[in-house]
Amino acid sequence: MLELPPLSLYVHIPWCVKKCPYCDFNSHADNGGLPEVEYVETLIKDLEFDAELAQGRELVSIFFGGGTPSLFSAASIEAIIDAAQKIIGIADGAEITLEANPGTFEQEKFTGYKHAGVNRLSIGIQSFNDQHLKALGRIHGRSEAIQAVETARQAGFDNINLDLMHGLPDQNPAQARADIEQAIELEPEHISWYQLTIEPNTVFYSKPPTLPDEPRLEAIQDGGLATLQAASFEQYEVSAFAQASRQAVHNNNYWQFGDYLGIGAGAHGKITVAEMQGIIRSQKTRLPSDYLDRQDDFSTNSHLANKYLANTRTLGNTELPVEFFMNVLRLNQGVPKDYFEQRTGLDFEYISGLWANLEREGLVHAPTKALVTTLQGHQFLDSILARF
Repeated sequence: MLELPPLSLYVHIPWCVKKCPYCDFNSHADNGGLPEVEYVETLIKDLEFDAELAQGRELVSIFFGGGTPSLFSAASIEAIIDAAQKIIGIADGAEITLEANPGTFEQEKFTGYKHAGVNRLSIGIQSFNDQHLKALGRIHGRSEAIQAVETARQAGFDNINLDLMHGLPDQNPAQARADIEQAIELEPEHISWYQLTIEPNTVFYSKPPTLPDEPRLEAIQDGGLATLQAASFEQYEVSAFAQASRQAVHNNNYWQFGDYLGIGAGAHGKITVAEMQGIIRSQKTRLPSDYLDRQDDFSTNSHLANKYLANTRTLGNTELPVEFFMNVLRLNQGVPKDYFEQRTGLDFEYISGLWANLEREGLVHAPTKALVTTLQGHQFLDSILARF
């Protein structure tokens, strides 16, 4: 039977100093006149509409993503956190993460974020190599990246993630390993290490840079994994590495097919609705200007009357297995077998035959303890998901 999983909140702040050539996120360069006060008011109204979807649950995590959320003041971030506490409720010890880029770090500002309730920072380093940072269109250099981490520590943060990319234009294995070694030297609690991919609707898509070939990418991957493992960073997901007990609560809830509300321009949500025994996915109006222009003319705060919604749909039985497994199979330890029924509402028998075939092919383990791939299967996730 379908059960209500943990609930998170994603807050999208879509502005950044400069749009990077590889970025396909809903982000827009701030050309002056950032509508910070108006946007915060709209976010809170958006959350009020969606409040009933919490169905009595408190938030186990909040994630401020973008764009560059650290463009907003500590007072604005605090106002959003306070509203989430008032409107829905935040669980004791909840993880509250704010994404930040090195070019936006100021000691006083980040001390303010800490006092506002943010207890985890995710810093978009991408590389410590000035040549590669320039190729990626980043606004910071190596020294600013290192200083950002030191500033975060001085502000009192004891839970920091560093975002790093590999497979960069003309990057070799030694350079990729040097990035990881520098990150490790800064002693973060968490490292996200993922490969640069060229996405449609980006500058890199129309003007592709020269990326490492497959043999070089394999050498980069093998060397990076070995370096992280030697420094006691456990890989618990495809691109996530953490020190003991420092896995990301928010991202784990995504990967375990938990629920999350999404507020802000273009934000996505996934919610289990107990009364209809179904799961809905939603997306808010994408363009910031349109999102801000959506004024409420309803007397109710029902999510059904949420004018910030761009689209919503209920997942059908044929969609649920692939939606579930495209998340949980990213995890190195998978999830308990019971999660399939609890979080999709489907009996495991619905996919038991397919799972048995994958098991015979050596791609997944027997489902007795967990739904998880083998080491070989983890390398062929796309092929496995295509089977569902």
